[in-house]
Amino acid sequence: MIRLEGVEKSYGHTKVLNGITFEVKSGEFISVMGSSGSGKSTLLNLIGGMDRPDRGVIWVKGENITSYSDEQLTLYRREKIGFVFQFFNLLPAITVYENIQMPLLLNGIEDRRKVLDLIRRVGLEGREDDYPHQLSGGQQQRVAIARALVHDPEIILADEPTGSLDSQTGGIIMGLLKRLVEEAGKTVVLVTHEYSVAKYAHRRIRIRDGVVS
Repeated sequence: MIRLEGVEKSYGHTKVLNGITFEVKSGEFISVMGSSGSGKSTLLNLIGGMDRPDRGVIWVKGENITSYSDEQLTLYRREKIGFVFQFFNLLPAITVYENIQMPLLLNGIEDRRKVLDLIRRVGLEGREDDYPHQLSGGQQQRVAIARALVHDPEIILADEPTGSLDSQTGGIIMGLLKRLVEEAGKTVVLVTHEYSVAKYAHRRIRIRDGVVS
């Protein structure tokens, strides 16, 4: 599903990724571990088409996304990728329902039944009309997970998804995320510095000093 070949990325004089090569099979859930500044979030941004490598190639389903135009990358992100972020990234002025619906609207789709089904599956039935500030951190991350899944992307990218949560809530959220993505057969790349989070993945890799070890 995903293959990186000799991927390098620098910011100024700092080389963050130095020849990253690995692959992720379809339906696989992998975690990328590393300390702060190791390049794991940069790696996620490159796979998600939010940034471009300086060198190397990223293949997704046999297509070289590093050759995509900006317009093609926008469509790739909208259609193929679901993002889950550490700080939830919910829009504060719209409701739970509207936040989850957003990826569908960006793709020109209206499917009320699908949005409500995901609200139920993440355990927020009855909170459709609430706003993000009315929810706990764990509840906000449930909204973010539903938003990431609603447009049926093939790949889920999760960047420290429990980093803003206490350990008990984080464990609940990781259990929910794993169950939902496995039921839907999604390919998942999760980055974290915590083993307690990484252990939910099928396979773990580590980035140290810009290389996979």
